[in-house]
Amino acid sequence: MTEFIGVLSAYPMAFMALAVTVGLLVGSFLNVVILRLPPVLEYAWKQDYADFTETELKESKPPGIAFTRSHCPQCKTQLKAWHNIPVISYLLLRGKCGFCHKKIPFRYPLVELMSALLIGFAAYQYGVTLAFVSACLLIWMLLVITWIDIDTFLIPDQLSLSLLWLGLFFSLFEFTITPSAAIVGALIGYLSLWTVFHLFKLATGKEGMGYGDFKLLAAGGAWLGAEALIVVLFIASISGLLIAVVQKLMNNYQNKIPFGPYLSIGILVSYLFSEEILNMLFPAL
Repeated sequence: MTEFIGVLSAYPMAFMALAVTVGLLVGSFLNVVILRLPPVLEYAWKQDYADFTETELKESKPPGIAFTRSHCPQCKTQLKAWHNIPVISYLLLRGKCGFCHKKIPFRYPLVELMSALLIGFAAYQYGVTLAFVSACLLIWMLLVITWIDIDTFLIPDQLSLSLLWLGLFFSLFEFTITPSAAIVGALIGYLSLWTVFHLFKLATGKEGMGYGDFKLLAAGGAWLGAEALIVVLFIASISGLLIAVVQKLMNNYQNKIPFGPYLSIGILVSYLFSEEILNMLFPAL
């Protein structure tokens, strides 16, 4: 294993190519997680309620995440192995199911490409280090959180809290911040949106965001520290405003907009470009 790591360190281009390939493959699996995790969690919640009330849950169990073969969401036909090649299968099938010929959502190759490009950039920036591994986990978790929030307007605790604990764990190695800074960042991240939520509710009687957003920003604080949260919220607000304007121009504006994707963008951009952004916004520091 040590020799393999040494070879990758000696040939950075080969390492980046391997990272991009792994990013594509994991991106394909992320699509499965995004599609199947919400129904699995919903079924588990209903099963817990049925157990608590001593009633029978008559719904059938949804497909599992890891061990159930992939199938077309439309016709339910089990896919062949060559149907699951990241990006390439989408192009070969011309964006349609090979059985029912219904359109395959463009999201699938998009998630795969996003994973590949981001992991490739992380490989370029961090090299063969533990910091690269931590960046990969952050990227993949944020991609899943983003698309699940877009679909369901929910951020599962299983994802946001896992990301929080991962941030605290990796702070022990002090890649970017110390453990004490990570703890303070997590506290401020949660309490800042919690405060905004309750002030908004007190003023309007409405809920402006979900509790999942608090936990996601807390996770961001654990990875970045408290100071960087200003940049995270700035990027999240600007990106959210730009998307809202585009939707308005395309007559596709929605009253209910998930904030998790924009927080994810803010966290990821701040993590990958933290020094550059801070120097640009606060040159005197």
